[in-house]
Amino acid sequence: MQFVQTVADMASRPQNVEILQQAGVMSLLRPLMLDVVPSIQQTAALAVGRLAEHSDDLAEVVVREDILPQLIHSLASQNRFYKKAAAFVLRAVAKHAPELAQAVVTCGGVDALVVCLEEFDPWVKEAAAWALGCIARHNASLSQSVVDAGAVPLLLLCLGEPEIALKRITASTLSDICKHTPELAQTVVDNGAIAHLAQMILNPDVKLKRQVFAALSQISKHSVNLAELVIEADVFPAAVACLRDPDDHIKKNVSTLMREVAKHTPELSQVIVSCGGLAAMIDFLGNSHGHLRLPGIMMLGYVAAHSENLAMAVILSKGLLQLSLCLSEEPEHHIKAATAWSIGQIGHHTPEHAHAVAAADLLPRLLELYMDIGSSEDLQAKCKTALKSILQKCTDLPCLEPFLYDAPSNILKHVLGQFSKVLPHDSKARRLFVTSGGLKKVQEIQAEPGSVLQEHINSINSCFPEEIVRYYSPGYSEALLERLENYKPA
Repeated sequence: MQFVQTVADMASRPQNVEILQQAGVMSLLRPLMLDVVPSIQQTAALAVGRLAEHSDDLAEVVVREDILPQLIHSLASQNRFYKKAAAFVLRAVAKHAPELAQAVVTCGGVDALVVCLEEFDPWVKEAAAWALGCIARHNASLSQSVVDAGAVPLLLLCLGEPEIALKRITASTLSDICKHTPELAQTVVDNGAIAHLAQMILNPDVKLKRQVFAALSQISKHSVNLAELVIEADVFPAAVACLRDPDDHIKKNVSTLMREVAKHTPELSQVIVSCGGLAAMIDFLGNSHGHLRLPGIMMLGYVAAHSENLAMAVILSKGLLQLSLCLSEEPEHHIKAATAWSIGQIGHHTPEHAHAVAAADLLPRLLELYMDIGSSEDLQAKCKTALKSILQKCTDLPCLEPFLYDAPSNILKHVLGQFSKVLPHDSKARRLFVTSGGLKKVQEIQAEPGSVLQEHINSINSCFPEEIVRYYSPGYSEALLERLENYKPA
């Protein structure tokens, strides 16, 4: 007993794990798990679990040494302390990799854990639910194994238990099951999960609320139908109020939930907007930084993408101002890329939307990031797409003119395309284009004959008298001087 207790104590400290592994302690613990003294069995299982939890190598040793079958076999007949320790071992092995989780499934571990969910003791239930979550989180196949074993109805019963720790782990496990496929999420929903989870939104326990919002997000993301069921459970506007929660994880999970609901349809986005979600999200972006901002940034893009009216709602709620701050403040390229995408979704609808983006001085920033060789490929691609979609709607020529000097040809063709559309119908714009130096700059652009760029240049030139175009063409002054030198007075 003293030996196994010492090993269990040493295994609780990560610095000792490698020493115990080199000493071959796993093969010494295996026979002790079959000892006639229950306390030795439990302590040996605890030691094995602690070793396996710290190292995937030792988790593989547990599988190779055939410890799992004897552990699972003895689960049915042992007391609650052993069951809790055994479930801990299964969790410690399964958490590392899909292959190790599959080994637990193959040995009959899932069925044994599901039986433990029916135990009276809440700590056994918690250990079993946690182990099932570690199995389910890896992939859809393993998650399906958990569902097929009949875990979902029992997990929902666990949600109704009074112990907060059990509620937390159960909500987390349901989230892990739901995340993979619409079918798995539908199975959880069909058992009544949404109503159970919705009741816990106002629970004061911080860790429970994190898991509840994570689970609702994983359900909502898969389909319009599932997102509508979440809405029908009156999750909003209570969820929106949680954007002001002091806990960062709760705020991030709420913003993720709002993103997953809003992305599906204009109607679902409108529900979020109508309950104050848009204004709350924009406030949240102003008070947060880094990865916390990402779901909210994307939510604004999804809302704006659906319709002109929703995009205008984002603009009127000062969404572009916050996106501008995100673009300049955030160092991570994937956050900048998401911001550029959202700006594109807002500005691509009409000239009015494009003008709002241009007035926020976002077009030069997008161009700068696109042309920066230090920008990631994804960031460059998102900036290019956003620029193209906004420029094709922008009729605000003074905002477009700086692009004549800075933009590469693949962006420039969209800028000149807009000039060629507006200038034929606006005499004031034509005059301003000449006096500002725009026409002169167009004559300096080198374009391939027959290219789209050359066609746009020709269209612009046709808006002005031939002598003015000639006057601003490169080399015209030299030609005049040459004529002057060759001129012979009568």
